[in-house]
Amino acid sequence: MNRIPTYKKAAIALSTSEKIGQLFMPAAFINDSEEEIQKIESLIHEYGIGSVCFFHSRASAATNYEGKKEVIYNANSFKTLKQLIFRYQKASKYPLLIAIDAEWGLAMRVENTPQYPYAITLGAIQDNDLIFEVGKNIAKDCKAAGIHWNLAPCVDINNNADNPVIGYRSFGEDKLNVVKKSLAFVKGTASEGVLTSIKHFPGHGDTATDSHLGLPLIDKSKQELIENELFPFQKLIEEGVDSVMVGHLSVPALATGKKISSSISKEIIKDVLRKEMNYTGVVISDALNMHAVSKNYPIKGELEWLAFDAGNDVLCFAENVPEGIKSILKYASEKQIEESFERVWNLKEKAFQTVDPKSKTDLNLEFDAKLNRKLAEHSITLFKGTSEYLSEFRSRNFCTLTVKRSGIKTQNKDILASLKASKIEVQKEQDILILLTPPQVKPASDFGLLQEEIDFINELSQTKNVVLYVFGNPYVLNHFYIDAVKSIVLIYQNFKEFQEVATEHFLGTLIAKGKLPVSINQNRV
Repeated sequence: MNRIPTYKKAAIALSTSEKIGQLFMPAAFINDSEEEIQKIESLIHEYGIGSVCFFHSRASAATNYEGKKEVIYNANSFKTLKQLIFRYQKASKYPLLIAIDAEWGLAMRVENTPQYPYAITLGAIQDNDLIFEVGKNIAKDCKAAGIHWNLAPCVDINNNADNPVIGYRSFGEDKLNVVKKSLAFVKGTASEGVLTSIKHFPGHGDTATDSHLGLPLIDKSKQELIENELFPFQKLIEEGVDSVMVGHLSVPALATGKKISSSISKEIIKDVLRKEMNYTGVVISDALNMHAVSKNYPIKGELEWLAFDAGNDVLCFAENVPEGIKSILKYASEKQIEESFERVWNLKEKAFQTVDPKSKTDLNLEFDAKLNRKLAEHSITLFKGTSEYLSEFRSRNFCTLTVKRSGIKTQNKDILASLKASKIEVQKEQDILILLTPPQVKPASDFGLLQEEIDFINELSQTKNVVLYVFGNPYVLNHFYIDAVKSIVLIYQNFKEFQEVATEHFLGTLIAKGKLPVSINQNRV
């Protein structure tokens, strides 16, 4: 295992420039070219970088992630990831902190690795010991790769059904449920010695703007924020957390009326987070390439300096490392640099006690399936109707309609032809079982559903006895006349284990234990 000197020794051994370099976390990409890999190695070696954050590819990261560029599938991503971590560690004078976004497992960034349910699914589970197990198992997978720091969980309270980027990544709309689930996830992760980061401070839940693309506005009073958005952060800070990630959000009530991004606001980080909420740990910025901030600061190094000066200790996805180091060296006080360096270095000391970058541990896919089965059993939710009605429904002749396809809309003619055929088929029966898998988990373009599909299901619901099983984001129900549907069961995911549990529930051999963690507006359609 890489050895790291104590903070006291490091404080003497590292130059001021090297200490600043420890505060930078540039992006690294699993599917980079050899030329790009060598550039990152040179960056690490030349500027004394302290950490890197891994993404799948340049086409899938941050501002490109909405499918604007082709994302190449790599069956050997996990092996490639481990090899790159080894190379980057070798290029570094001092051990690197390796980070990744693994909110629902390494699968968030890495193919052919364990994937656990989204946070909204976990939010439906009443047994929080299972959430602990999710955090624990994701941490084991991180350790197997040589990753020290999972930039999760989201503790955002999602109370906006149109939220384009949080939604399914939140444990729900109830602040107490969010706290309990987040704390269980953090403790489960910590049990394996892996670091976490609660995000996106001061709360990204109540907005319809994606901060990858623009600056969201949270226009609430400070008291409203304290009672809701800030509540989970405060509770988890009191329990002790490794780091807090600051989002790119405009929150005027916390910044004396200024419409400035929280990630570069001294008032929000130094006054609210540090002083009022008594947080003393590491503060990490959200990705600095995100358009909420990056498009406003074209001068290289300016954004990095503003983010550091505002109170961020770690500058995530910093794109202008040389210029950023130069700016901080020029404008920052020695005290500023030393305080951030101390926090970051102490975090590294903690991380390197448990995570071996040369780990030969394999991923336990078998256990992943067993845990997902338990999660499916405990999350399935009978949202509308009764077990008695479903039993009666099973005894009748019914037609099953499966609505499932990819999110690509290039086959509209085939889809419409299938719908026409389905209309003919279902006219024969009065009782219809619909299995709905929305093509997308995000709300954009009606979760990827065609208007013809929505209209067809609504038509059936008003003229037939419909039982609806939803294998996806429950917010999709806002697009349907759910008052007319006889029974609705939420499965949340379309994993094999969740499909099996749905079948058993319909057959009456399994009871739904979950509780919907968000509200559905029944009058919205």
